[in-house]
Amino acid sequence: MARIVGRLASPRQPAETDPKLARMPMPENPRAFDTMLGTPSNRDSWQKEFTHVKDAASGDLKHPAGYMFKDLPEVDGTVDYVDYLIFEMDRWGVDKGLINVAFGDTYGTRAVQTHPDRLYGLYLIDPNKGMNDIRALERATKELGVIAAGCFPSGTNPQVDINGKQMYPFYAKCCELNIPIFVNAGVPGPRMRMMAQHVMHLDEVCYDFPELTIVTRHGGEPWEDLLVKLMLKWPGLHYSTSAFAPKHFPKAIINYANTRGADKVLYAGYFPSGLSLERIFTELRNAPFKDEVWPKFLRENAMRVLRLS
Repeated sequence: MARIVGRLASPRQPAETDPKLARMPMPENPRAFDTMLGTPSNRDSWQKEFTHVKDAASGDLKHPAGYMFKDLPEVDGTVDYVDYLIFEMDRWGVDKGLINVAFGDTYGTRAVQTHPDRLYGLYLIDPNKGMNDIRALERATKELGVIAAGCFPSGTNPQVDINGKQMYPFYAKCCELNIPIFVNAGVPGPRMRMMAQHVMHLDEVCYDFPELTIVTRHGGEPWEDLLVKLMLKWPGLHYSTSAFAPKHFPKAIINYANTRGADKVLYAGYFPSGLSLERIFTELRNAPFKDEVWPKFLRENAMRVLRLS
């Protein structure tokens, strides 16, 4: 059987919550929907994709944010990854998941086609490709099992802001296709410029596209308080916990989920890119969510946002 080795070390401070909010244990059978599953990473070639990372020290890292992710999960290449992914999902109580797919890819499309009741496709857009990628997104919804779009604004080259003019046709297409878009927000982990992902950009997009469902990824830090304000303001704006070990979930997000935002916060992992499911679900047992928040956080919000309810 394939194995995952190594653990994630992160400098983030543990999340704290209002002591008045009761901590309830995670359900024994979580039946989680993981809105960020991935495929095996080539630890030695990511630099070819992100050529706008310029500092010499990053060239030796095995992950674009390897200065934070010290010990990375490694997938045993002798075992079929799709089979192993399902094994790990079953082992840790993940019932369904969202996984990147692309035309001609190695794992994602096959995973969705082999397990259509458990795995669903996300198509990662490149706004610099314009109409070619808009057509590809629509085609992917018909041919690859895609039910969501995704974008890493700081990772685009040239960078395109969340509210950049190149993004607007993609937002319009998502509205037309009735699918959500997952967008990285906050300071990016890789050593690239951050302003493309400033949380304030979301305000303009939500204003211009009131029908659009947006789910942020990768934390929104250091503007998580602003992100909470925007989620209170805009019905279509949501948050997912991708790339954060549960003990580092931001305080503002936990408090929001436990109060007015129970329908707005979605579980997302980071397997196998940076976090093992073992670590995530071991730490998740101590996450201070209220009893009534757990089923929404783990599953129900994702099912609704992805139009699977």
